Amino acid sequence: MNKVPIGLKRAATLCILRNKDKFLLLKRLKEPNKDNFTPVGGKLDPFESPLKSAIRETFEETGIKVDTMKYCGILTETSPTEYNWTGYVYIADIDIVEPPNCNEGTLMWIGFEDLLKVPTPKTDWYIYKYILDNKPFAFSAEYDGKLNLLSMTEEIENKVII
Repeated sequence: MNKVPIGLKRAATLCILRNKDKFLLLKRLKEPNKDNFTPVGGKLDPFESPLKSAIRETFEETGIKVDTMKYCGILTETSPTEYNWTGYVYIADIDIVEPPNCNEGTLMWIGFEDLLKVPTPKTDWYIYKYILDNKPFAFSAEYDGKLNLLSMTEEIENKVII
């Protein structure tokens, strides 16, 4: 298998599962974002559209079948390491279910008001906020070599976030 050259963006989906102001999030077992609460998701397969990837990843990681998801925006992450991603963000409104078992970590329902009380990537908190405000976004995040977030802009509004 060909290895992606360091610095080249890899494509992934972030699959946000929501019930009103609660999110079904994954406490990750491995890097990136180990021990942080994140949406489920993952890399696009060859020849796969972002939407099909989001639906597939949601099912693979949660067992929850969704027929469609709403596109919300994009998160582009840039660093001088191999951590360089273009993340397509989708959302599905689902019923509250008992968090299923997941081989990627532990799934838990977390209310928006509690997101700042649990470890979550800074970028994700802004994603949730824009989603709750029903605003599209195109976030661009820049990191240093140790993956500390240096800056983040929202490019539709040309607004510096961090």
